Amino acid sequence: MFPPHGTLASLPYQAGIVTRQISAENPTGEKGRACLWDPDPANPFLRHSRPAMDLGKGWKVRPFIPLAAGELVALAEIEGPACISQIWITSDFPWYRHLVLRIHWDDEESPSVEVPLGDFFAMGHDSAPHLVQSLPVIVGPYRGCGCFWQMPFRRRCRITLQNDSAQDASIVAYKVLYHPQDVPAEAAYFHAQWRRGQTRREHPEHTIVDGIRGKGVYVGTYLAWTALSAGWWGEGEVKFFLDGDAEYPTIADNGTEDYFGGAWCFYRDPNTPAETEFSFPYSGMPLAKISAPHAPRLFSLYRWHILDAVGFNEDLRVTVQALGWWPDRKYQPLCDDIASVAYWYQTEPHVPFPTLPSRSIS
Repeated sequence: MFPPHGTLASLPYQAGIVTRQISAENPTGEKGRACLWDPDPANPFLRHSRPAMDLGKGWKVRPFIPLAAGELVALAEIEGPACISQIWITSDFPWYRHLVLRIHWDDEESPSVEVPLGDFFAMGHDSAPHLVQSLPVIVGPYRGCGCFWQMPFRRRCRITLQNDSAQDASIVAYKVLYHPQDVPAEAAYFHAQWRRGQTRREHPEHTIVDGIRGKGVYVGTYLAWTALSAGWWGEGEVKFFLDGDAEYPTIADNGTEDYFGGAWCFYRDPNTPAETEFSFPYSGMPLAKISAPHAPRLFSLYRWHILDAVGFNEDLRVTVQALGWWPDRKYQPLCDDIASVAYWYQTEPHVPFPTLPSRSIS
């Protein structure tokens, strides 16, 4: 049986499940194979072991790994069938946009998850790290990034992290908790894709995801929105084009702030026009950095479709418009910098992702 996860009601029925965790202290996740090393700071594999010299073996000898400029490291390689229940990670490296997280299922050539580290955890603006308090994704002080998306797989899983910058990361701490167990034939695979672009006045629309083919369910959206103009920026609609929809979508949300759980421009008081940060289990805007009304402003927005998932049977495209207001109360097309993460489950195989866009620091 495939045990349920993520609800208090399921806990009494999980007694005796097998639990394993991969981390720097146990890179394979094998039973009884954590904390095996004697401290040796001269060994590059144990470069963080000096604090344990007086305590010896078993005392936090390899809690972290380094990640050199240009290096790709496999954080976890797991034989299935199993289900990943938690991924947690942090780093002293300041630019999470240049640490790229990838997940491959069942020896596939194209990753099913390919997202810059911060964006995956709904913290896409490196210049303004912040907390995230939601159900499937959290960011605690300071930049402790965790997710609880359930990720079943049948044969094999490979999770990698790549540093595509010119600067070394001296500390990467991580853990991947999973349960070896049977996975039924109908279980779909977790996917996440990152896109970034600047909208144009002649067509002020950002594509959150396109080219999804197959059967699945859309479960979440994250946007790292940089508003480059003065005034309100979130009047546009979020649209879901489902199963053959061409020019017109089946689902159209009636405003960006409405889709992300707010209303009336995210203002606490309509008479005092300033966006208000908030974090709820299923939606939120945990960052609203407004250094000046006319300067670029940074917003983080998430929306998790956990109780209201959007199903598709053939294909899916999701977009968001970038609209404000002209003084004459007509919509103003905006040229804003928008990065997005789409989260969904689908049956494999999936269509290969587009080339990862530019990740210049923001």
